[in-house]
Amino acid sequence: MISIEKMTTRHLADVITLAVMDEQKPFVGTIDDILKNANAQVRPHVIFADDTMVGFFLIDTTYSKSFDFASRSNAIGLRSFFISKEYQGKGYAKQAILALPNYLSEAYPNHTAVMLTVNCQNPIAKQLYEKGGFEDTNDLYHGGPSGPQHIMTMAIESSIRAANL
Repeated sequence: MISIEKMTTRHLADVITLAVMDEQKPFVGTIDDILKNANAQVRPHVIFADDTMVGFFLIDTTYSKSFDFASRSNAIGLRSFFISKEYQGKGYAKQAILALPNYLSEAYPNHTAVMLTVNCQNPIAKQLYEKGGFEDTNDLYHGGPSGPQHIMTMAIESSIRAANL
């Protein structure tokens, strides 16, 4: 069973052991590099399979202010999503992506969408996001360090907003 939590200091010892395969580093980076981006607006989250930490990602609450393509929305950004190399191929990434909308609607009820960019040279990740409910906007972001990236989006429905309808 997959669960997602906001990262706290008690997670740090496990988080620093997470790593992607060498060929994935151009797209994700190392956990040390990723953690340098965490702050009050870019918040780290951990992914568990039962009691084992298997993955990590950042939620950027200022995404719509940082990227022109997201400026017309109230979107948060999914960044640096990965499953650690020793846990890849077990379906954890797909389960985590499928769990994201419910998790994000509770954790970030004031946002209506989540956006991400995925490198054009990373079709496996793009397919994963599409299977998880993200839609390709058919636009490209050209500001990434490893070449053009597909811009993808997914609506998140807050239970608070739904109750007010």
